[in-house]
Amino acid sequence: MSFNQTDLEGQQVVVLGGTSGIGLATAAAAAAAGADVTVASSRKASVERALAELPAGTAGYPVDLTDATGVRALFGDLGDIDHLIFTAGESLFISPIGPLDLGQARRFFELRYFGALTAAQAAAPHLRPGGSITLTTGAALPRPRPGWSVAASVIGAVDALTRALAVELAPLRVNAVCPGVVRSPLWNSLSDTERDEFYLTAGAGLLTGRVGEVSDIARGYLFLMTQPYATGMVLTLDGGGVLV
Repeated sequence: MSFNQTDLEGQQVVVLGGTSGIGLATAAAAAAAGADVTVASSRKASVERALAELPAGTAGYPVDLTDATGVRALFGDLGDIDHLIFTAGESLFISPIGPLDLGQARRFFELRYFGALTAAQAAAPHLRPGGSITLTTGAALPRPRPGWSVAASVIGAVDALTRALAVELAPLRVNAVCPGVVRSPLWNSLSDTERDEFYLTAGAGLLTGRVGEVSDIARGYLFLMTQPYATGMVLTLDGGGVLV
């Protein structure tokens, strides 16, 4: 994967959830495009592991992304930035409605929705003119499967948040990326066998003939950071999944 080395030259990019999967790939892509990158996630070990993979000069911080005080402190320490990317999220919460654990469902919203809202609130005062926020939604909204009621609900909430913040924070730009099925830690709640079968079956049904890779999705975040006329949009990268 290669990017123009000057696309983000000298710009400050913060990736919350940037220590694994799509977030890590996006942090690496932003660094390759010339950005000064900071990653953060809740686990110190994950931050250290990511920093070992990312280019020298990348900064990393362990921060509980559901703790508003801690997130505000992070952005206060970082000072002015150019772009915020929020990719944080645990494995998908999948459960039929009958045995659904409502407490667990609420906890799923804590990071994926309220974490994104907290990050946007904390980062907005520090974004330079021309800056952007890019959130993350997902294919559970347009094409939900049985058992995906909570996942589809939280993605719908983030979708709405993206559009509302684009209006409220203008001229700062706010967008989101909507990945389809991607080979990433998002699916770690499945066993190895279940996951491999899922990727194979899902990929065979897509127009691309395969599921996505994290590097595919990273390109979408770079596009939204560097496209100065894009705001209030959700960029769908799903291998044509909404069409089949």
